Amino acid sequence: MEMTATKQQTKSSLVPMAIVAVLFFILGFATWLNGSLMPYLKQILQLTPFQASLILFSFYIAVTFTALPSAWVIRKVGYKNGMALGMGIMMIAGLLFIPAAQTQIFVLFLLAQLVMGTGQTLLQTAVNPYVVRLGPEESAAARVSVMGILNKGAGVIAPMVFTALILDSFKDRVGTELSQIQIDEMANSLIYPYLGMAIFIGILAFAVKKSPLPELEKEQEEQGSEKGQIKQALSHPNLALGVVALFVYVAVEVIAGDTIGTFALTLGVENYGVMTSYTMLCMVLGYTLGIICIPRFISQPNALMVSAVLGLLLTAGIVFGDSQSYVIADLLLVPFGGAQLPDTLLMIAFLGLANAIVWPAVWPLALSGMGKLTSTGSALLIMGIAGGAFGPLFWGLTSSATSLGMQGGYMVMFPCYLFILFYAVKGHKMKSWK
Repeated sequence: MEMTATKQQTKSSLVPMAIVAVLFFILGFATWLNGSLMPYLKQILQLTPFQASLILFSFYIAVTFTALPSAWVIRKVGYKNGMALGMGIMMIAGLLFIPAAQTQIFVLFLLAQLVMGTGQTLLQTAVNPYVVRLGPEESAAARVSVMGILNKGAGVIAPMVFTALILDSFKDRVGTELSQIQIDEMANSLIYPYLGMAIFIGILAFAVKKSPLPELEKEQEEQGSEKGQIKQALSHPNLALGVVALFVYVAVEVIAGDTIGTFALTLGVENYGVMTSYTMLCMVLGYTLGIICIPRFISQPNALMVSAVLGLLLTAGIVFGDSQSYVIADLLLVPFGGAQLPDTLLMIAFLGLANAIVWPAVWPLALSGMGKLTSTGSALLIMGIAGGAFGPLFWGLTSSATSLGMQGGYMVMFPCYLFILFYAVKGHKMKSWK
């Protein structure tokens, strides 16, 4: 009887998980377009590294302001309607890129990124608890890893699509001074791709609204104010420290995924627009290993510890490595017809392997024992995505302040991986602040 019940529960979860899988793909596609958009706008708007980092800052800073309101919205309208509403906001953001491209006003691009980040925050707050709660807690990291493969798989595809639709015609302009006519031509090439994306997301939002996606059991409103709920949630050290862990994790994830193209542009790599795909491919490999190994061969905390150590080693290689060396590419890429890329650039891509398991491992560890505070805890964890705003910002500032330039900017990742290591070893076990 128990086995039959388990099979029925698995079968009943298939349709919701399939729908959620599509949403994770959309999240990944819209998010990892930034890796190609950042160097592209840097080129046509002639931005400094710090100004270019503001493109990512405006996208991820939305989390800080909208994560907790998103939790409130979900409690009022439900998880399913929250997903549809989040995609509706993302559709509006896609449409905002059209006047931004036509006018080439940097602030309008930042506004479009801010609105996109707002929609993504609401969608993330609704969709992540689905994955955690649709199955046993001990295998949650494996389920999140499946979603991560789709999310990061979209991150592989998005830069390729961006390059095919937009960048292929402008490869000969890398490292050259652009005329106003060339700038106008490059800027206007953004209009139809973002219009198409907005229409597609709008159709998907309507489809989710009308889908048979079941509503998760609504949590009872806690007595007291929103601040009281936040304080109660943060009284759980594993949750509070998990928020910090996700903050520094998203910082290094975005640095690895979205600055690699800008660094490649500086090194004179023509196909800078697809460099994010390299990082995402490594993340997909990491998620696949997570599905295979967790919890069968390695526990979630131990996988998190291995990820942190690997991140520290790769960061050291990036900061102190030789950008004129091509040993890794000569061994792994060139023999198979791949591009000859600098070692430091490929080590940034390898950070995807180190980063992959962090998100799926931290979520179940941080939400363990939260009970009725799950939505508030989820919103606080989603606020950790704000690390994606500050990571590239500090990278841009450090790049300008060190003699090593952009390469030296990657040293900001050292303290991030050290904190992830602390959370893996001790932080997630803490049940009291005393």
